[in-house]
Amino acid sequence: MCGIIGYLGDREATPILMESLKRLEYRGYDSAGVAVLELPKPGQPLHTSLTKSEAKVDTLIEKLQANMPTGHLGIGHTRWATHGKPTYINAHPHTDCHGKIFVVHNGIIENFAELKAELEAAGHEFTSETDTEVVPHLIEANYKGDFLAAVRAALKRIRGAYALAMFSTDDPELLIGARLNAPLVVGLGDHEYYIASDITAIIPYTKRVLVLGEGEVAAVTPLGAEVSTLDGITVKPKLIHVDWDVSQAQKGGFAHFMLKEIHET
Repeated sequence: MCGIIGYLGDREATPILMESLKRLEYRGYDSAGVAVLELPKPGQPLHTSLTKSEAKVDTLIEKLQANMPTGHLGIGHTRWATHGKPTYINAHPHTDCHGKIFVVHNGIIENFAELKAELEAAGHEFTSETDTEVVPHLIEANYKGDFLAAVRAALKRIRGAYALAMFSTDDPELLIGARLNAPLVVGLGDHEYYIASDITAIIPYTKRVLVLGEGEVAAVTPLGAEVSTLDGITVKPKLIHVDWDVSQAQKGGFAHFMLKEIHET
């Protein structure tokens, strides 16, 4: 199974992503990666640092420690290969043609071949064998200056299952999460926010989580998290206080918790 972590806050994102991915190792994986929106130098444009490993998280961490990205927004992923072999190119995060939109994904996109053919016919160039890569390209195809609107439009085209965390260099203070038939939560900290597929990843940082419902999208900014449907209708998600630790979550508490909360949403 795959694991997702996203962070937006006052602290450096990279150490939090590394620690969270280590806690997600118990789920099993064959590659890992992170994308961090780096703090720009004076007069320089925004740049996203993309680091991947087709081996263990420890190998990824060694790469990051050798050239530590600095920034307050980032996403990370541990991948268990479904579409495409466990290679560096197929490891998440994936990006669009211009390297502006970055996405990590759990689940299976059932109509990815159809979407990929459509996007390639429109001039999009793919670099991986994954179904996930259609997501940033589909968002790019729908982008007209509003990243959240482009995400909603893209997700309306997707069939299957997804838990997603994503950001764009055009919106440096916006982290988006979305789910359909796959679990995803938003963690609420003090002046910082998290997106995770497994609460194990964020328990050391916060006990307060929003549970996203089916087909819902979370737009996270420094001002907070707003949840809506794909049609843009605002919804009020459940706010849950989690009273267990990492070891309890890894023993199955999270799975039972998610089933209970999703069914009651």
